[in-house]
Amino acid sequence: MEWLAVQPYYKIRREVGSTEQRTIEENRTLYLYNDKIVTQYREFPITDVFDVSYRKMGETGGFLYLHTKLGVYSYTVKDNPASFIKAFKSL
Repeated sequence: MEWLAVQPYYKIRREVGSTEQRTIEENRTLYLYNDKIVTQYREFPITDVFDVSYRKMGETGGFLYLHTKLGVYSYTVKDNPASFIKAFKSL
């Protein structure tokens, strides 16, 4: 099945060793299909997603929010997700 839109996002992970703390940025991708939205670890049926919104933070990037029947899930993005949101709303 072909995706309709794709949106990169990232997750910050911190590892603490005996003498140091490392910050690791993991690049991930959201995929919008006709019937679902897929993240690296979750899959949301499109019927469970009420809305998708974006809040800009700082100079670049912000948070993409998926409003679902199970709650709101936030994803940190570097680029404006306007095309992803437009594709979702066209469904």
